Amino acid sequence: MLVGIDLGTTNSAVGIWRDGKAELVPNALGELLTPSAVAIRPDGTIVTGAAALSRMAMAGEMVATSFKRYMGTDHRVRLHKQSFSAEELSSLVLRALCDDVAAATGERPTEAVITVPAYFNDRQRRATRRAGELAGLTVRRLLNEPTAAAIAFGLMDRQEREPFLVFDLGGGTFDVSIVEMFAGIIEVRASAGDNRLGGDDFNHALVAAWRDRLDPAGSLRAVPHADALLFEAAERTRRALSERAEVEFAVTAGERRLSVPVTEDAFEQAVAPLLRRLRDPLARALRDSAIQADSLSDVVLVGGATRMPVVRRAITRLFGRFPNARVHPDEAVALGAAMQAGLIARAGGLEEIRITDVCPFTLGIERGTRDTNGALREGLFSPIIERNTPVPVSRMQRYFTIAENQQVIRLRIFQGEAREVSGNVKLGELSIAIPPRPAGEVSCDVRFTYDSSGLLEVDVAVPLTGETRNLVIIDEEDRRAIDDLDKRRAVLAALKVHPREDAAIQALLARAERAYEDHLGMGRNMVGEWLLAFTRALDTQDPRLIAEAVNGLTANLDQLDREQPL
Repeated sequence: MLVGIDLGTTNSAVGIWRDGKAELVPNALGELLTPSAVAIRPDGTIVTGAAALSRMAMAGEMVATSFKRYMGTDHRVRLHKQSFSAEELSSLVLRALCDDVAAATGERPTEAVITVPAYFNDRQRRATRRAGELAGLTVRRLLNEPTAAAIAFGLMDRQEREPFLVFDLGGGTFDVSIVEMFAGIIEVRASAGDNRLGGDDFNHALVAAWRDRLDPAGSLRAVPHADALLFEAAERTRRALSERAEVEFAVTAGERRLSVPVTEDAFEQAVAPLLRRLRDPLARALRDSAIQADSLSDVVLVGGATRMPVVRRAITRLFGRFPNARVHPDEAVALGAAMQAGLIARAGGLEEIRITDVCPFTLGIERGTRDTNGALREGLFSPIIERNTPVPVSRMQRYFTIAENQQVIRLRIFQGEAREVSGNVKLGELSIAIPPRPAGEVSCDVRFTYDSSGLLEVDVAVPLTGETRNLVIIDEEDRRAIDDLDKRRAVLAALKVHPREDAAIQALLARAERAYEDHLGMGRNMVGEWLLAFTRALDTQDPRLIAEAVNGLTANLDQLDREQPL
C-alpha cells in the first residue's frame, strides 16, 4: 500500500488516494493532524502524538518536539535514559501514522511519498528517507512541501493557471515556490526558503518579549519545566491572536496564576525581525524564476503559521494584494502527497497529470585558481547544476589541471550557494589518475546527473586516457546507516510502544493532569475529583464504563476550557 505523508515540524498527517480522490486518515483520537511529538512514560513505554505533547508541561525532559529541525545532523535528543537521533524520532511518528492507516483500512502501508521542505539540503533529505526506512517503509519519492501544496491547489478544479506563488510557513520551516499549470503539467519554476523560520520562532519571540513583564519577580525560575510552560502558553496566545486583537499570556506558577495582556500591534512589533526574514526567500524565488511579483496570478497560503494576521498583513503589503486562503493550511501538503502517491500508483483520473520540480540548491565541485601574482587560491566553489534548474537534469563541465606534473585529480562535491566551499555542504568525493603533464594540458569532464527523487550521480572522464569514474552520492553517514539499518530498526521495534487503541485515554489523562496544574483552589479540586472518577472507571476494565468516563471527562474539560480566560 502506497501512502502520502506530510512529516511536519509541529504536526504530521497521512493521506491515501481512494475512490478517485485524496483523503486524510484520522488518528486514534479522530483527528487528521498528529502532533510530531514523542515521549517516554515513567514505565518506559513510548507514546507519540497528542498523548506525548500533553506531557510537555509536566515532564518536558521526557518529551521531544520540533526534532525535524535537526534532521541530517549529529544532534541527539535525550529522553529519560535513552538517546535518539532526529530520524529515529521521526520514524516513530511515521510508524504511528502507518498504524492509523492500518486501523482505518485494514492494510498496513509498505511504501510512501514523504514531503520535505523545499530548502532541505541533500543530507537532510537522506535523513528523511532513512526515517521512512526505519519505520519499515520503502520511500518512493521525497516531495517538496510547497510542490505538494501546489498539487492540492492545482487539482482542486483542474484549471490552467498563470504562475502563482505558494507561501508555506509551518511550525519550523518556511518555503516558497513559484508554480505554473498548463496542459496537464504542474511546473515548479523556482523554490527558496529558510529552514530555521516557522511558528516556533514566533512563540519564542513572544516569550522573549513578555517574560519579564509576566514574571517581574522571577518566580518562574523555581518552577520545574518553566520554559515548556511558557512555550505552551505562547502557542495558545499566538493562536488566540489570530481571532482577537488582545488576549492574555498566562501561566500557572506554583500557587499563583501569572498573566499579562498582549495586543496584536505589540506582537507585530515583537516579531518584526521574523517578518523581515520572509522577504529574502521571496525575492530569491522571483529573481530565479524571472517573474515579476505583479505578474503572479495568486499568492497561495499554506502552513498553520499563515493563519497569523501579522503574517497575512505582511504578505499583503509585500505583494499589494490579499493572499489566497482557499486551501486548508494544515492539510494541503498531506493531500498533495496523497495525490502524488496516486500518480505513482497510476490511479484512475490522475494519469494525465505530470509534475516537474527543480533542484533547490546549486551543485558543484571545489576548484582552485591562480591569482594575478601566480599564487594558488583553493577552496572555491564551481557550480555545475545551478539552483532551480528543472529536474531531471544532466550537466557537464570541463576542468584542467593547475599544477605541473599532476598525477591525480581529486573532486570534492558540494551543495550550496556560498562562493567558498567551506560555506557549503560536502556531499562526497572521488579521485581519478591522470598522466603527468605540464599544467593545463590534461583535462577532465565532470558530469552531474540529478533526478526528481534527489539522487545525484557524478561521472568523470579523462579524454586523454579514456579513464572514467562514477559515483552515486552516498556520504559516510549514509554508508554507516545502510550498514546498521536493520540493527537500528530492530532496536526501535523493540521499544514498548503504547497501543494505538489507548492513545485517546492517555491523551485525555495527560490533558486532565495538565488542567489540574493550571488551576487553583476550587478548580483544582474539581479536576482532581474528575481524575479519581476516571481512574476508577479505567480500573474496572469495562469497555462500556470506560467509554462513558471518556465522554464525561472530555465534556467537563471542554467546559472548563470555555470558562478559562486566555
